[in-house]
Amino acid sequence: MSSRELVVLSVGGVKFVTRASTLQQFPESRLARMLNDDDREFKLVNGEYFVDRDGALFSYIMDFLRTLQVSLPTDFSDYQRLQREAEFYGLHPLANLLSQEHLLKPRLEILEVCFSLQEMQAFFRIFGSCSTTVEALAEQITVFTGQQSGQSWNSPFPSQKLLTPLPLERPSHHDMVFQCGTEYSAGDQFVARYVSIKPDNRKLIHGTNVLGLLLDTLLKDGFHLISTRTVTSEEKVECYSFERMKRPAGLTIMVNQTPGSSGVAQARRSQVQKGK
Repeated sequence: MSSRELVVLSVGGVKFVTRASTLQQFPESRLARMLNDDDREFKLVNGEYFVDRDGALFSYIMDFLRTLQVSLPTDFSDYQRLQREAEFYGLHPLANLLSQEHLLKPRLEILEVCFSLQEMQAFFRIFGSCSTTVEALAEQITVFTGQQSGQSWNSPFPSQKLLTPLPLERPSHHDMVFQCGTEYSAGDQFVARYVSIKPDNRKLIHGTNVLGLLLDTLLKDGFHLISTRTVTSEEKVECYSFERMKRPAGLTIMVNQTPGSSGVAQARRSQVQKGK
C-alpha cells in the first residue's frame, strides 16, 4: 500500500489512520472533499489533517465509514452531539439515523422466574418483557421424561432407560412453564422429569438444582438480579426478578449505497428486516 492511499487525521488531538477510500464512501461529504483540498476547515500540517473537533466522537464516525453501520455502546447517550458531528462532516445518512433515537437506544428488559416446590415436584414459570429473549431461552431448556423405579427415583442421574423430550408449555409469547421431579405412577414406578439447560449437558431432577442452574444461566447472559420475594410461604412460591439493558432488534443498521435510493430509506428497510 502506497503512502498516498493512507490518510492521517488528528481530530481534537486524537490520531486516526485510515484509507483514502474509506473517507470517500460518501463523495459529497466534507471528508471526501478534504482529500481534494476543497475544504479550508481541514488543515494539512506535517502530513496530517488537523480537525478541531471532538476526537472521541470521531471514532464512531470512523466506525460508520468503515462498516456502513451504526453500532453504539449500550451506555451511549451523546446522540445529539454525535448527530451534530455527523452534520459537520456532511454525513447526512448518519445524521438522519441518529435523529431517530428510538431506533438506537437500548431498552430495559425485565424477566421474572417463579419457582414452586411441592413434595417431589418443582414448578417453574418464566415471564419476560421481550418475547425474543423468552423464545431463545426456551430453545436452551429441554425437559426429559421417563419411568423410574421407586428405589431409584431420587438418583441425581437418569437411568439407562430411554428418556423422551417434552415440549415446554408456552401460555403466550412472553412466558413458559415447565416442571421437574417425580410423581407416582403405578406400583413402585414413578414418572421422572429431568431438565437440561444448554450449554450445560447435565439432566437435573431436583428443583433446587435446576433453579440454581437457571439463575446462573441468566446472570451469565447479562441479566442482573434486582429482587427476590416469597409469594406464599405455605406453597413455597418464590419469585426472582431480573433486568438488563438490551439493544433493540436492528440497532446495528446497514446503510446501502444504491443508485436512486437514499441512505435513510435503505437503513429503514434494514431495520424492518432485522426486527422480524
